[in-house]
Amino acid sequence: MPASRYPLFVRHDLDGFFGLAIDNLVQLLLIVSLCSLFCGMTGDNATFITDLILPGAAVSLVVGNLFYAFQARRLARREGRSDVTALPYGINTPSLLVYVFFVMKPAYERSGDPSYAWKLGLIACLGSGVIEFLGAFVAERLRRNTPRAALLGTLAGIAITFISMTFALQIWQRPLLAMVPMAIVLLVYFTDVRFPWGLPGGLVAVLIATALAWTLSWIDSTLGYRPLSHVTMEWSAVQAAWQAGAWHGPQWVGPVIWETLRLHSGDILPLISVIIPMGLFNVLGSLQNIESAEAGGDRFATGPSLAVNGLGTIAAALFGSCFPTTIYIGHPGWKGLGARAGYSTLNAIAMSAICLTGTVSLIGKVVPIEAGIAIVLWIGIVITAQAFQCTPLRHAPAVAFGLFPAIAAWGATLVAGAFNVAGIPTGEVIPAAHTMQDVLAGTVVPSGIDADINGFLLHGLLVMERGYIFTCMILAAVSALLIDRRFRLAACWCLAAALLTWCGLIHAYQLIGNEIDYFPVFVAAEESSLTYRGYAIAAGYLLMAAVFLLSSLLPDHTPAASKPD
Repeated sequence: MPASRYPLFVRHDLDGFFGLAIDNLVQLLLIVSLCSLFCGMTGDNATFITDLILPGAAVSLVVGNLFYAFQARRLARREGRSDVTALPYGINTPSLLVYVFFVMKPAYERSGDPSYAWKLGLIACLGSGVIEFLGAFVAERLRRNTPRAALLGTLAGIAITFISMTFALQIWQRPLLAMVPMAIVLLVYFTDVRFPWGLPGGLVAVLIATALAWTLSWIDSTLGYRPLSHVTMEWSAVQAAWQAGAWHGPQWVGPVIWETLRLHSGDILPLISVIIPMGLFNVLGSLQNIESAEAGGDRFATGPSLAVNGLGTIAAALFGSCFPTTIYIGHPGWKGLGARAGYSTLNAIAMSAICLTGTVSLIGKVVPIEAGIAIVLWIGIVITAQAFQCTPLRHAPAVAFGLFPAIAAWGATLVAGAFNVAGIPTGEVIPAAHTMQDVLAGTVVPSGIDADINGFLLHGLLVMERGYIFTCMILAAVSALLIDRRFRLAACWCLAAALLTWCGLIHAYQLIGNEIDYFPVFVAAEESSLTYRGYAIAAGYLLMAAVFLLSSLLPDHTPAASKPD
Protein backbone atom coordinates (compact mmCIF):
# COMPACT_ATOMS: atom_id res chain seq x y z
CA MET A 1 0.00 0.00 0.00
CA PRO A 2 1.45 3.42 -0.86
CA ALA A 3 2.31 5.55 2.14
CA SER A 4 -0.22 8.15 0.92
CA ARG A 5 -3.05 5.72 1.76
CA TYR A 6 -2.23 6.12 5.44
CA PRO A 7 -2.31 9.89 6.10
CA LEU A 8 -0.27 11.69 8.72
CA PHE A 9 -3.47 12.89 10.37
CA VAL A 10 -7.17 12.15 10.13
CA ARG A 11 -10.02 14.19 11.59
CA HIS A 12 -10.64 11.76 14.44
CA ASP A 13 -7.03 12.03 15.55
CA LEU A 14 -8.23 15.19 17.32
CA ASP A 15 -10.71 13.11 19.32
CA GLY A 16 -8.00 10.65 20.27
CA PHE A 17 -5.61 13.47 21.08
CA PHE A 18 -8.03 15.14 23.50
CA GLY A 19 -8.58 11.87 25.36
CA LEU A 20 -4.86 11.01 25.59
CA ALA A 21 -3.70 14.58 26.23
CA ILE A 22 -6.17 15.08 29.06
CA ASP A 23 -5.04 11.81 30.64
CA ASN A 24 -1.40 12.93 30.38
CA LEU A 25 -2.28 16.41 31.63
CA VAL A 26 -3.86 14.87 34.72
CA GLN A 27 -0.57 13.08 35.43
CA LEU A 28 1.41 16.30 35.00
CA LEU A 29 -0.89 18.16 37.36
CA LEU A 30 -0.53 15.30 39.87
CA ILE A 31 3.26 15.56 39.64
CA VAL A 32 3.15 19.28 40.40
CA SER A 33 0.71 18.97 43.30
CA LEU A 34 2.12 15.82 44.96
CA CYS A 35 5.77 16.86 44.71
CA SER A 36 4.84 20.24 46.16
CA LEU A 37 2.76 18.85 49.01
CA PHE A 38 4.83 15.82 50.05
CA CYS A 39 8.37 16.31 48.75
CA GLY A 40 9.11 19.91 49.73
CA MET A 41 9.30 21.16 46.14
CA THR A 42 7.78 24.56 46.78
CA GLY A 43 9.11 28.11 46.67
CA ASP A 44 12.72 28.12 45.52
CA ASN A 45 12.69 24.30 45.49
CA ALA A 46 9.89 24.28 42.90
CA THR A 47 12.65 24.40 40.29
CA PHE A 48 13.06 20.63 40.78
CA ILE A 49 9.65 20.34 39.11
CA THR A 50 9.89 23.03 36.45
CA ASP A 51 13.59 22.66 35.52
CA LEU A 52 14.13 18.91 35.91
CA ILE A 53 11.08 16.66 36.36
CA LEU A 54 8.74 18.13 33.73
CA PRO A 55 11.43 18.53 31.02
CA GLY A 56 12.53 14.95 31.70
CA ALA A 57 8.92 13.82 31.33
CA ALA A 58 8.81 15.68 28.00
CA VAL A 59 11.79 13.68 26.69
CA SER A 60 10.14 10.38 27.64
CA LEU A 61 6.81 11.37 26.08
CA VAL A 62 8.48 12.33 22.79
CA VAL A 63 10.47 9.08 22.65
CA GLY A 64 7.46 6.83 23.14
CA ASN A 65 4.72 8.69 21.28
CA LEU A 66 6.79 9.21 18.13
CA PHE A 67 7.93 5.57 18.10
CA TYR A 68 4.39 4.21 18.49
CA ALA A 69 3.15 6.55 15.73
CA PHE A 70 5.95 5.27 13.48
CA GLN A 71 5.15 1.68 14.47
CA ALA A 72 1.49 2.14 13.48
CA ARG A 73 2.45 3.59 10.09
CA ARG A 74 4.84 0.72 9.44
CA LEU A 75 2.16 -1.86 10.32
CA ALA A 76 -0.33 -0.07 8.04
CA ARG A 77 2.11 -0.21 5.11
CA ARG A 78 3.00 -3.85 5.73
CA GLU A 79 -0.62 -5.02 5.92
CA GLY A 80 -2.06 -2.64 3.34
CA ARG A 81 -4.50 -1.09 5.81
CA SER A 82 -5.60 2.42 6.65
CA ASP A 83 -7.29 1.73 10.00
CA VAL A 84 -4.27 1.00 12.24
CA THR A 85 -4.30 2.87 15.56
CA ALA A 86 -1.07 3.61 17.43
CA LEU A 87 -0.60 2.29 20.94
CA PRO A 88 -1.46 5.01 23.49
CA TYR A 89 1.44 6.02 25.72
CA GLY A 90 2.08 8.31 28.64
CA ILE A 91 3.09 8.71 32.28
CA ASN A 92 2.26 5.71 34.45
CA THR A 93 -0.29 6.70 37.10
CA PRO A 94 0.26 3.81 39.58
CA SER A 95 4.05 4.27 39.44
CA LEU A 96 3.65 8.02 39.91
CA LEU A 97 1.63 7.56 43.09
CA VAL A 98 3.76 4.72 44.47
CA TYR A 99 7.07 6.49 43.86
CA VAL A 100 5.84 9.71 45.46
CA PHE A 101 4.39 8.07 48.58
CA PHE A 102 6.82 5.17 49.10
CA VAL A 103 10.11 6.55 47.74
CA MET A 104 10.23 10.34 47.58
CA LYS A 105 7.98 11.32 50.49
CA PRO A 106 9.77 9.07 53.03
CA ALA A 107 13.14 10.30 51.75
CA TYR A 108 12.07 13.91 52.23
CA GLU A 109 10.66 13.21 55.69
CA ARG A 110 13.94 11.56 56.77
CA SER A 111 16.25 14.22 55.36
CA GLY A 112 14.18 17.37 54.95
CA ASP A 113 15.96 17.73 51.60
CA PRO A 114 13.86 17.81 48.39
CA SER A 115 17.05 17.21 46.40
CA TYR A 116 17.53 13.87 48.16
CA ALA A 117 13.89 12.91 47.50
CA TRP A 118 14.36 13.76 43.82
CA LYS A 119 17.55 11.69 43.57
CA LEU A 120 15.98 8.57 45.06
CA GLY A 121 13.02 9.08 42.74
CA LEU A 122 15.44 9.04 39.80
CA ILE A 123 16.90 5.72 40.98
CA ALA A 124 13.43 4.20 41.30
CA CYS A 125 12.46 5.41 37.82
CA LEU A 126 15.69 4.10 36.28
CA GLY A 127 15.25 0.71 37.96
CA SER A 128 11.70 0.43 36.65
CA GLY A 129 12.87 1.27 33.13
CA VAL A 130 15.59 -1.40 33.22
CA ILE A 131 13.08 -4.05 34.34
CA GLU A 132 10.65 -3.00 31.58
CA PHE A 133 13.41 -3.15 28.96
CA LEU A 134 14.63 -6.59 30.04
CA GLY A 135 11.04 -7.82 30.17
CA ALA A 136 10.78 -7.20 26.42
CA PHE A 137 12.95 -10.28 25.78
CA VAL A 138 10.71 -12.75 27.65
CA ALA A 139 7.25 -11.21 27.48
CA GLU A 140 6.20 -12.69 24.11
CA ARG A 141 6.61 -16.22 25.43
CA LEU A 142 4.48 -15.33 28.44
CA ARG A 143 1.89 -13.80 26.14
CA ARG A 144 1.65 -16.89 23.91
CA ASN A 145 1.06 -19.14 26.91
CA THR A 146 -1.50 -16.98 28.71
CA PRO A 147 -5.24 -17.19 27.97
CA ARG A 148 -6.61 -14.00 26.44
CA ALA A 149 -9.22 -13.92 29.21
CA ALA A 150 -6.39 -13.43 31.73
CA LEU A 151 -4.83 -10.52 29.86
CA LEU A 152 -8.01 -8.70 28.86
CA GLY A 153 -9.81 -9.53 32.11
CA THR A 154 -7.11 -7.77 34.10
CA LEU A 155 -7.45 -4.66 31.95
CA ALA A 156 -11.22 -4.79 32.36
CA GLY A 157 -10.81 -4.83 36.14
CA ILE A 158 -8.60 -1.75 36.03
CA ALA A 159 -10.88 -0.04 33.50
CA ILE A 160 -14.12 -0.58 35.37
CA THR A 161 -12.68 0.59 38.70
CA PHE A 162 -9.76 3.02 38.50
CA ILE A 163 -10.86 4.52 35.18
CA SER A 164 -14.63 4.28 34.75
CA MET A 165 -15.82 4.32 38.38
CA THR A 166 -13.39 7.01 39.50
CA PHE A 167 -14.38 9.36 36.71
CA ALA A 168 -18.06 8.43 36.97
CA LEU A 169 -18.04 9.51 40.62
CA GLN A 170 -16.44 12.82 39.62
CA ILE A 171 -19.15 13.35 37.01
CA TRP A 172 -21.99 12.73 39.45
CA GLN A 173 -20.25 14.81 42.12
CA ARG A 174 -20.27 17.85 39.80
CA PRO A 175 -23.34 17.23 37.65
CA LEU A 176 -24.00 20.74 36.29
CA LEU A 177 -20.51 20.89 34.86
CA ALA A 178 -19.75 17.29 33.92
CA MET A 179 -22.99 15.69 32.74
CA VAL A 180 -23.38 17.81 29.59
CA PRO A 181 -19.97 16.83 28.18
CA MET A 182 -20.75 13.22 29.14
CA ALA A 183 -24.00 13.43 27.17
CA ILE A 184 -22.06 14.75 24.15
CA VAL A 185 -19.50 11.95 24.37
CA LEU A 186 -22.16 9.24 24.70
CA LEU A 187 -24.15 10.77 21.83
CA VAL A 188 -21.17 10.84 19.49
CA TYR A 189 -19.58 7.50 20.33
CA PHE A 190 -22.65 5.33 20.98
CA THR A 191 -24.35 6.63 17.83
CA ASP A 192 -23.22 8.01 14.49
CA VAL A 193 -24.34 11.57 15.18
CA ARG A 194 -22.03 14.18 13.61
CA PHE A 195 -21.67 17.83 14.57
CA PRO A 196 -21.79 20.67 12.01
CA TRP A 197 -18.58 21.38 10.07
CA GLY A 198 -17.25 17.98 11.11
CA LEU A 199 -16.20 19.16 14.58
CA PRO A 200 -14.81 16.27 16.67
CA GLY A 201 -17.05 15.24 19.56
CA GLY A 202 -14.16 15.40 22.03
CA LEU A 203 -13.39 18.99 21.04
CA VAL A 204 -17.06 19.99 21.35
CA ALA A 205 -17.27 18.39 24.82
CA VAL A 206 -14.14 20.21 26.02
CA LEU A 207 -15.26 23.58 24.65
CA ILE A 208 -18.77 23.36 26.10
CA ALA A 209 -17.51 22.17 29.50
CA THR A 210 -14.98 24.99 29.64
CA ALA A 211 -17.66 27.54 28.77
CA LEU A 212 -19.95 26.04 31.42
CA ALA A 213 -17.22 26.23 34.07
CA TRP A 214 -16.55 29.90 33.44
CA THR A 215 -20.29 30.69 33.27
CA LEU A 216 -21.02 28.94 36.57
CA SER A 217 -18.08 30.73 38.20
CA TRP A 218 -19.40 34.06 36.89
CA ILE A 219 -22.82 33.27 38.42
CA ASP A 220 -21.13 32.56 41.73
CA SER A 221 -19.03 35.73 41.76
CA THR A 222 -21.77 38.02 40.44
CA LEU A 223 -24.88 36.71 42.19
CA GLY A 224 -23.21 35.17 45.23
CA TYR A 225 -24.70 31.79 44.42
CA ARG A 226 -22.52 28.69 44.27
CA PRO A 227 -24.13 26.13 41.93
CA LEU A 228 -23.87 22.43 42.58
CA SER A 229 -20.76 22.21 40.37
CA HIS A 230 -18.47 23.48 43.18
CA VAL A 231 -15.95 24.77 40.66
CA THR A 232 -14.27 28.15 40.70
CA MET A 233 -12.50 29.60 37.66
CA GLU A 234 -10.52 32.77 38.39
CA TRP A 235 -9.05 35.09 35.78
CA SER A 236 -6.40 36.31 38.22
CA ALA A 237 -5.15 32.73 38.60
CA VAL A 238 -4.92 32.41 34.81
CA GLN A 239 -2.89 35.64 34.60
CA ALA A 240 -0.52 34.49 37.35
CA ALA A 241 0.00 31.12 35.66
CA TRP A 242 0.66 32.84 32.32
CA GLN A 243 3.29 35.13 33.83
CA ALA A 244 5.01 32.18 35.50
CA GLY A 245 5.57 30.40 32.18
CA ALA A 246 9.15 30.18 30.82
CA TRP A 247 11.33 27.88 28.72
CA HIS A 248 12.92 24.99 30.61
CA GLY A 249 15.09 22.73 28.44
CA PRO A 250 15.93 19.11 29.33
CA GLN A 251 19.08 18.52 31.42
CA TRP A 252 21.27 15.41 31.43
CA VAL A 253 21.47 14.06 34.99
CA GLY A 254 23.47 10.88 34.43
CA PRO A 255 26.29 12.03 36.75
CA VAL A 256 23.75 12.74 39.51
CA ILE A 257 22.36 9.21 39.23
CA TRP A 258 25.85 7.67 39.34
CA GLU A 259 26.80 9.73 42.39
CA THR A 260 23.59 8.72 44.16
CA LEU A 261 24.22 5.04 43.42
CA ARG A 262 27.78 5.36 44.75
CA LEU A 263 27.08 7.37 47.90
CA HIS A 264 23.64 6.16 49.00
CA SER A 265 23.63 2.43 48.23
CA GLY A 266 22.46 1.67 51.78
CA ASP A 267 19.38 3.85 51.28
CA ILE A 268 18.69 2.43 47.82
CA LEU A 269 18.63 -1.27 48.81
CA PRO A 270 15.26 -1.06 50.64
CA LEU A 271 13.77 0.55 47.53
CA ILE A 272 14.03 -2.82 45.78
CA SER A 273 10.81 -3.79 47.55
CA VAL A 274 9.08 -0.99 45.62
CA ILE A 275 11.04 -0.98 42.35
CA ILE A 276 10.74 -4.70 41.52
CA PRO A 277 6.95 -5.00 42.03
CA MET A 278 6.31 -1.78 40.10
CA GLY A 279 8.68 -2.79 37.28
CA LEU A 280 6.94 -6.15 36.93
CA PHE A 281 3.57 -4.42 37.23
CA ASN A 282 4.49 -2.17 34.30
CA VAL A 283 5.73 -5.06 32.15
CA LEU A 284 2.53 -7.04 32.67
CA GLY A 285 0.33 -4.00 32.20
CA SER A 286 2.01 -3.12 28.90
CA LEU A 287 1.82 -6.75 27.78
CA GLN A 288 -1.90 -6.79 28.47
CA ASN A 289 -2.36 -3.57 26.52
CA ILE A 290 -0.54 -5.05 23.52
CA GLU A 291 -2.87 -8.05 23.71
CA SER A 292 -5.81 -5.64 23.88
CA ALA A 293 -4.60 -3.93 20.69
CA GLU A 294 -4.33 -7.28 18.92
CA ALA A 295 -7.85 -8.19 19.99
CA GLY A 296 -8.92 -4.90 18.39
CA GLY A 297 -7.24 -5.81 15.09
CA ASP A 298 -3.76 -4.23 15.42
CA ARG A 299 -1.01 -6.80 16.03
CA PHE A 300 2.16 -5.04 17.16
CA ALA A 301 5.42 -6.89 17.84
CA THR A 302 5.73 -7.46 21.58
CA GLY A 303 9.51 -7.15 21.90
CA PRO A 304 10.03 -3.72 20.27
CA SER A 305 6.88 -2.33 21.89
CA LEU A 306 8.04 -3.24 25.39
CA ALA A 307 11.68 -2.33 24.73
CA VAL A 308 10.81 1.22 23.68
CA ASN A 309 8.46 1.45 26.63
CA GLY A 310 11.42 0.67 28.90
CA LEU A 311 13.74 3.02 27.01
CA GLY A 312 11.22 5.83 27.43
CA THR A 313 11.29 5.34 31.21
CA ILE A 314 15.10 5.17 31.23
CA ALA A 315 15.21 8.41 29.21
CA ALA A 316 12.86 10.02 31.73
CA ALA A 317 15.27 9.22 34.58
CA LEU A 318 18.40 10.27 32.69
CA PHE A 319 16.86 13.68 31.95
CA GLY A 320 15.48 14.37 35.41
CA SER A 321 12.02 12.81 35.73
CA CYS A 322 11.23 10.43 38.60
CA PHE A 323 8.19 8.93 36.93
CA PRO A 324 8.02 5.96 34.52
CA THR A 325 6.05 5.98 31.30
CA THR A 326 4.03 3.09 29.92
CA ILE A 327 1.86 1.79 27.10
CA TYR A 328 -1.57 2.98 28.17
CA ILE A 329 -4.69 1.01 28.71
CA GLY A 330 -7.34 1.96 26.15
CA HIS A 331 -6.21 1.11 22.60
CA PRO A 332 -9.72 -0.17 21.64
CA GLY A 333 -11.19 3.07 22.92
CA TRP A 334 -8.92 5.22 20.78
CA LYS A 335 -9.49 2.93 17.81
CA GLY A 336 -13.23 3.27 18.35
CA LEU A 337 -12.81 7.05 18.29
CA GLY A 338 -11.35 6.74 14.79
CA ALA A 339 -7.85 7.86 15.83
CA ARG A 340 -4.90 6.50 13.85
CA ALA A 341 -1.21 7.49 14.27
CA GLY A 342 -1.63 11.25 14.23
CA TYR A 343 -3.09 11.45 17.72
CA SER A 344 0.13 9.99 19.15
CA THR A 345 2.25 12.51 17.23
CA LEU A 346 0.02 15.35 18.38
CA ASN A 347 0.36 14.16 21.97
CA ALA A 348 4.17 14.17 21.69
CA ILE A 349 4.19 17.72 20.35
CA ALA A 350 1.60 19.16 22.74
CA MET A 351 2.76 17.47 25.95
CA SER A 352 6.43 18.27 25.37
CA ALA A 353 5.53 21.92 24.67
CA ILE A 354 3.48 22.09 27.87
CA CYS A 355 6.29 20.55 29.95
CA LEU A 356 9.08 22.64 28.44
CA THR A 357 7.27 25.98 28.66
CA GLY A 358 5.96 25.60 32.22
CA THR A 359 2.33 25.96 31.16
CA VAL A 360 0.95 22.92 32.99
CA SER A 361 -0.65 25.04 35.69
CA LEU A 362 -1.94 27.54 33.10
CA ILE A 363 -3.99 24.88 31.31
CA GLY A 364 -5.33 23.63 34.63
CA LYS A 365 -6.54 27.15 35.40
CA VAL A 366 -8.31 27.58 32.03
CA VAL A 367 -9.82 24.14 31.33
CA PRO A 368 -11.57 22.23 34.15
CA ILE A 369 -10.66 18.57 34.47
CA GLU A 370 -14.37 17.70 34.08
CA ALA A 371 -14.12 18.81 30.45
CA GLY A 372 -12.36 15.64 29.43
CA ILE A 373 -13.15 12.95 31.96
CA ALA A 374 -16.20 11.76 29.99
CA ILE A 375 -13.89 10.74 27.13
CA VAL A 376 -11.76 8.70 29.51
CA LEU A 377 -14.92 7.22 31.06
CA TRP A 378 -16.04 6.04 27.63
CA ILE A 379 -12.64 4.47 26.97
CA GLY A 380 -12.95 2.52 30.22
CA ILE A 381 -16.38 1.29 29.16
CA VAL A 382 -15.05 0.07 25.81
CA ILE A 383 -12.13 -1.75 27.42
CA THR A 384 -14.44 -3.56 29.83
CA ALA A 385 -16.78 -4.56 27.02
CA GLN A 386 -13.87 -5.78 24.88
CA ALA A 387 -12.76 -8.24 27.55
CA PHE A 388 -16.06 -10.09 27.12
CA GLN A 389 -16.48 -9.54 23.38
CA CYS A 390 -12.99 -10.60 22.25
CA THR A 391 -12.59 -13.74 24.35
CA PRO A 392 -14.36 -17.06 23.69
CA LEU A 393 -17.90 -16.98 25.05
CA ARG A 394 -17.16 -19.95 27.31
CA HIS A 395 -14.42 -17.88 29.02
CA ALA A 396 -16.77 -15.08 30.11
CA PRO A 397 -16.90 -16.44 33.70
CA ALA A 398 -13.09 -16.38 33.79
CA VAL A 399 -13.10 -12.70 32.80
CA ALA A 400 -15.67 -11.99 35.51
CA PHE A 401 -13.62 -13.79 38.18
CA GLY A 402 -10.53 -11.82 37.16
CA LEU A 403 -12.30 -8.56 38.00
CA PHE A 404 -12.44 -9.28 41.73
CA PRO A 405 -8.88 -8.30 42.81
CA ALA A 406 -9.08 -5.00 40.89
CA ILE A 407 -12.40 -4.23 42.57
CA ALA A 408 -10.75 -5.02 45.92
CA ALA A 409 -7.89 -2.66 45.05
CA TRP A 410 -10.29 0.15 44.26
CA GLY A 411 -12.25 -0.56 47.44
CA ALA A 412 -9.04 -0.53 49.49
CA THR A 413 -8.26 2.91 48.09
CA LEU A 414 -11.64 4.19 49.27
CA VAL A 415 -11.29 2.54 52.67
CA ALA A 416 -7.82 4.02 53.18
CA GLY A 417 -9.17 7.46 52.35
CA ALA A 418 -12.05 6.99 54.77
CA PHE A 419 -9.70 6.02 57.59
CA ASN A 420 -7.50 9.00 56.90
CA VAL A 421 -10.53 11.28 57.14
CA ALA A 422 -11.67 9.49 60.29
CA GLY A 423 -8.30 10.35 61.80
CA ILE A 424 -9.42 13.97 61.94
CA PRO A 425 -10.96 14.68 65.40
CA THR A 426 -14.58 14.84 64.30
CA GLY A 427 -15.96 12.23 66.70
CA GLU A 428 -17.56 10.44 63.75
CA VAL A 429 -17.78 6.61 63.75
CA ILE A 430 -14.09 5.93 64.46
CA PRO A 431 -12.29 7.97 67.15
CA ALA A 432 -9.47 10.21 66.04
CA ALA A 433 -6.58 8.10 67.31
CA HIS A 434 -7.77 4.90 65.64
CA THR A 435 -6.38 3.70 62.34
CA MET A 436 -6.73 0.75 60.02
CA GLN A 437 -3.81 -0.81 61.84
CA ASP A 438 -5.74 -0.58 65.14
CA VAL A 439 -8.77 -2.29 63.62
CA LEU A 440 -6.77 -5.11 62.03
CA ALA A 441 -4.73 -5.63 65.19
CA GLY A 442 -7.97 -6.18 67.09
CA THR A 443 -7.43 -3.27 69.46
CA VAL A 444 -10.34 -1.24 68.13
CA VAL A 445 -13.62 -2.06 66.46
CA PRO A 446 -16.30 0.63 66.48
CA SER A 447 -18.94 -0.03 69.13
CA GLY A 448 -21.65 -2.46 68.10
CA ILE A 449 -19.90 -3.53 64.88
CA ASP A 450 -18.69 -7.06 64.21
CA ALA A 451 -15.87 -6.61 61.71
CA ASP A 452 -16.66 -9.84 59.82
CA ILE A 453 -20.44 -10.24 60.16
CA ASN A 454 -21.07 -6.69 58.99
CA GLY A 455 -18.90 -7.03 55.93
CA PHE A 456 -15.97 -5.10 57.36
CA LEU A 457 -13.53 -7.64 55.91
CA LEU A 458 -10.56 -5.31 55.91
CA HIS A 459 -7.88 -7.97 56.08
CA GLY A 460 -9.41 -9.87 53.16
CA LEU A 461 -9.66 -6.64 51.20
CA LEU A 462 -5.98 -5.84 51.70
CA VAL A 463 -4.59 -9.29 50.94
CA MET A 464 -6.63 -9.49 47.73
CA GLU A 465 -5.57 -5.96 46.77
CA ARG A 466 -1.81 -6.38 47.24
CA GLY A 467 -0.34 -7.18 43.82
CA TYR A 468 -3.80 -7.20 42.28
CA ILE A 469 -2.56 -6.99 38.69
CA PHE A 470 -0.89 -10.40 39.19
CA THR A 471 -3.87 -11.86 41.02
CA CYS A 472 -6.39 -10.71 38.39
CA MET A 473 -4.33 -12.44 35.75
CA ILE A 474 -3.86 -15.63 37.80
CA LEU A 475 -7.51 -16.07 38.73
CA ALA A 476 -8.71 -15.47 35.17
CA ALA A 477 -6.05 -17.77 33.70
CA VAL A 478 -6.82 -20.60 36.12
CA SER A 479 -10.54 -20.24 35.43
CA ALA A 480 -10.11 -20.24 31.64
CA LEU A 481 -7.81 -23.28 31.77
CA LEU A 482 -10.27 -25.17 33.98
CA ILE A 483 -13.09 -24.37 31.55
CA ASP A 484 -10.93 -25.94 28.82
CA ARG A 485 -10.09 -28.88 31.15
CA ARG A 486 -6.36 -28.09 31.01
CA PHE A 487 -5.85 -29.10 34.63
CA ARG A 488 -2.05 -29.35 34.63
CA LEU A 489 -1.60 -25.84 33.27
CA ALA A 490 -4.10 -24.53 35.81
CA ALA A 491 -2.01 -26.22 38.51
CA CYS A 492 1.14 -24.53 37.13
CA TRP A 493 -0.52 -21.12 37.46
CA CYS A 494 -1.41 -21.95 41.07
CA LEU A 495 2.22 -22.92 41.73
CA ALA A 496 3.33 -19.57 40.28
CA ALA A 497 0.81 -17.82 42.54
CA ALA A 498 2.19 -19.69 45.55
CA LEU A 499 5.73 -18.59 44.66
CA LEU A 500 4.72 -14.94 44.18
CA THR A 501 2.85 -15.05 47.49
CA TRP A 502 5.77 -16.58 49.37
CA CYS A 503 8.08 -13.87 47.96
CA GLY A 504 5.67 -11.20 49.16
CA LEU A 505 4.88 -9.81 45.71
CA ILE A 506 1.18 -10.56 46.20
CA HIS A 507 -1.08 -10.97 49.25
CA ALA A 508 1.47 -9.53 51.73
CA TYR A 509 1.39 -6.12 53.34
CA GLN A 510 2.92 -3.94 56.01
CA LEU A 511 0.62 -1.44 57.68
CA ILE A 512 1.76 1.51 59.77
CA GLY A 513 -1.29 3.51 60.82
CA ASN A 514 -3.09 4.01 57.52
CA GLU A 515 0.01 3.62 55.32
CA ILE A 516 -0.05 0.35 53.35
CA ASP A 517 3.11 -1.00 51.74
CA TYR A 518 4.22 -4.10 49.90
CA PHE A 519 6.12 -6.53 52.07
CA PRO A 520 8.58 -8.77 50.16
CA VAL A 521 10.04 -11.62 52.15
CA PHE A 522 13.54 -10.14 52.28
CA VAL A 523 12.41 -6.89 53.94
CA ALA A 524 12.48 -6.66 57.73
CA ALA A 525 9.33 -5.56 59.51
CA GLU A 526 9.31 -2.26 61.36
CA GLU A 527 8.60 -2.52 65.06
CA SER A 528 5.52 -0.30 64.94
CA SER A 529 3.97 -2.05 61.95
CA LEU A 530 1.33 -4.69 61.52
CA THR A 531 2.64 -7.22 58.99
CA TYR A 532 1.15 -10.07 57.05
CA ARG A 533 3.35 -12.24 54.83
CA GLY A 534 0.72 -14.43 53.20
CA TYR A 535 2.29 -17.83 53.91
CA ALA A 536 -1.16 -19.33 54.58
CA ILE A 537 -2.37 -18.08 51.20
CA ALA A 538 0.73 -19.57 49.55
CA ALA A 539 -0.17 -22.91 51.14
CA GLY A 540 -3.72 -22.50 49.86
CA TYR A 541 -2.46 -22.07 46.30
CA LEU A 542 -0.35 -25.23 46.70
CA LEU A 543 -3.43 -27.14 47.81
CA MET A 544 -5.34 -25.81 44.83
CA ALA A 545 -2.56 -27.03 42.54
CA ALA A 546 -2.79 -30.47 44.13
CA VAL A 547 -6.56 -30.57 43.57
CA PHE A 548 -6.16 -29.69 39.90
CA LEU A 549 -3.35 -32.22 39.38
CA LEU A 550 -5.48 -34.96 40.91
CA SER A 551 -8.40 -33.89 38.75
CA SER A 552 -6.27 -34.47 35.65
CA LEU A 553 -6.30 -38.17 36.52
CA LEU A 554 -10.10 -38.39 36.36
CA PRO A 555 -11.73 -39.70 33.18
CA ASP A 556 -12.87 -37.08 30.67
CA HIS A 557 -16.65 -37.26 30.11
CA THR A 558 -16.90 -33.97 28.23
CA PRO A 559 -18.88 -34.34 24.94
CA ALA A 560 -16.59 -33.93 21.93
CA ALA A 561 -18.72 -31.09 20.56
CA SER A 562 -18.19 -29.11 23.78
CA LYS A 563 -14.40 -29.30 23.80
CA PRO A 564 -12.33 -26.25 22.78
CA ASP A 565 -10.46 -26.29 19.52
